[in-house]
Amino acid sequence: MKKTTHFGFKEVPIKEKTYRVRKVFNSVATRYDLMNDLMSAGLHRIWKRVAIETIAIRPGMQILDLASGTGDLARGMSRRAGSEGHVVITDINERMLHVGRNKCIDNGKLKGLSWCQCDAETLPYPNEAFDRVTIGFGLRNVTDKDAALREMHRILKPTGKALVLEFSKPVSSSLSQIYDIYSFSVLPAMGHFVAQDKESYQYLAESIRKHPDQDTLAEMMREADFGSVTYTNLTGGIVAIHTGVKA
Repeated sequence: MKKTTHFGFKEVPIKEKTYRVRKVFNSVATRYDLMNDLMSAGLHRIWKRVAIETIAIRPGMQILDLASGTGDLARGMSRRAGSEGHVVITDINERMLHVGRNKCIDNGKLKGLSWCQCDAETLPYPNEAFDRVTIGFGLRNVTDKDAALREMHRILKPTGKALVLEFSKPVSSSLSQIYDIYSFSVLPAMGHFVAQDKESYQYLAESIRKHPDQDTLAEMMREADFGSVTYTNLTGGIVAIHTGVKA
């Protein structure tokens, strides 16, 4: 049995990764949204809107959003689910959940939302409880991605849909080269000057490179028993949206 896993480019004991990821997001929680806007030049908002369109939310749906962070996806989906629907905002990190809840209060959006601190690998929900399950920019931080995908499948109702929005592999070599320069030079420097945390944003760049590429993740979803697995590249493959359906 494997005893280590990757934390960025480092190999660490499996039990240690969760602690290290929690430490990263404790550090960046209060500046998370600002850094997202700066790092992506605001593109993350478009990526999330496309994801919400892709997942086809209907009024009255029950939705689970994993690794919600500050809740951008969840709030957008809640508007689509309407007053009869419900969205559960989850994150393994208590501080991120707190920041997300405060953001919901500031935006006047609390109705139809609830919060749960939990691990995507072991969800505290019964089988077939949700119509949709999403995870945006969080799967790469999960230690056992296969376990998380199996849990996503388990809690979905038959014909329910899962969506993974995540950084991926650029489709052209020239874009990949530019992206590498930005990720390993500009991004850590930005983290240092804006968030006073160069190390966490160095980890971010490394974690993206260690995440499975588009085809590999699609195959992982099929192995978790999802059907009709597809993916769509955004911004030249820097980000990809994967979807799968529970038969």
